[in-house]
Amino acid sequence: MEKLFKLKQNNTTVRTEIVAGITTFLAMAYILVVNPGMLAEAGMDYNAVFLATAVSAAIATLCMAFFANYPVALASGMGLNAYFTYTICLGMGVDWRVALTAVLVEGLIFIVLSLCKFREALVNAVPANLKYGITAGIGLFIAFVGLQGSGVVIASSSTLVDLGAIGSAEFALSMIGLLIIGILYHYKVKGSILIGILATWILGIICQFLGWYQGASLLPDFSNWSLIPKVGESTLFQFDFAWAGQHLMDFCVIVFSFLFVDLYDTAGTLIGVASKGNLLDKDGKLPRAGGALLADAVGTVVGACLGTSTVTSYVESSAGVSAGGRTGLTAVTTAILFVIAIFFYPIFVAIPGFATAPALVFVGLLMIGAVKNMTFEGDIADVVGGYLAILLMPLTYSIANGIMFGMLAWVILKLCTGKVKDISPVMWVSFVLFVLRIITKVI
Repeated sequence: MEKLFKLKQNNTTVRTEIVAGITTFLAMAYILVVNPGMLAEAGMDYNAVFLATAVSAAIATLCMAFFANYPVALASGMGLNAYFTYTICLGMGVDWRVALTAVLVEGLIFIVLSLCKFREALVNAVPANLKYGITAGIGLFIAFVGLQGSGVVIASSSTLVDLGAIGSAEFALSMIGLLIIGILYHYKVKGSILIGILATWILGIICQFLGWYQGASLLPDFSNWSLIPKVGESTLFQFDFAWAGQHLMDFCVIVFSFLFVDLYDTAGTLIGVASKGNLLDKDGKLPRAGGALLADAVGTVVGACLGTSTVTSYVESSAGVSAGGRTGLTAVTTAILFVIAIFFYPIFVAIPGFATAPALVFVGLLMIGAVKNMTFEGDIADVVGGYLAILLMPLTYSIANGIMFGMLAWVILKLCTGKVKDISPVMWVSFVLFVLRIITKVI
């Protein structure tokens, strides 16, 4: 252990690292429920996605442990899975195999960029206001998805959206679940989101016995329990390169959006977690950043091959860092727990949508907190670009639209205000790509 993870050098012990790994797992295990449910809406097999989510999380987290020796865990990213399902598959009407192909290409590109250290340079090329605006916009989008899934927000012919049936079990239980998570989070209870999901599920079972909830049975079915889930329609290596070749511009935009969101999500998470654990160097930079980013890229490729959306570093890793985690042994512990979770899949499969909705809403709350880092004074390009990213993601039901119009507005306003020198090559490439996409849509 000492040779692998340098425990003494990092002033930690095996026991502390294991406890930290368990803490991290409890904080992020909700993804095993949320991700399969979300990708199932795109037409994918729930059980297959569950298995892919758990296995890819374990492999990517092990890569983080051995490539970079950081106490950071990875799994299918929130926001990226929403973009996968609601923007690409449901919004653009694209088959989920095409979306998996885009995830694969994104991961391969990131491996190359990580190896040549170009990925780290890209992080600094996009304005901070735009980065924070995109994060906050994704938070609002995820929360909106959660509110829709639980029936709190419904469609309306006159006002587009309206309040759902307050007297329904789904409405009441999802709101109670959100309050439970909030209370647990306030008291710094480890695994507050996961506990909130389970508590809401148990309350749902009680309501079903009392006759208030009339949906399908909420009890787990162990009758066909096997050690490995029956994956149904396999998602292994289900790629569609033919569609990508026939719709090259659309495919490039899909890949670019994945690249962009994942790039800054990962970088921000790594810096935030490292800062919390005092792992940054004297210059405020992240040592072994290349290894950490490579672990993220490898995880994404593995996830695409298994059948899940982009794998990325989790900010919930900060829970483990708060518990004393300082090395890759924390990550190894979390990875092992993801593998163990596979054997309990009947429980995860039985958890209904109204129980996972509070998790989506609360994760949205955590993400929208990025807005406090934004500035709404000074350079008008920064202000409008970040604002449009926040505004258009939930209101157009598309993460890609928020990124596109935020970046387009930023470049155009820089040109109009005589600040052409501020536009980096990355922003020029983004601008041209999005302009071409709009042209192809109009024509």
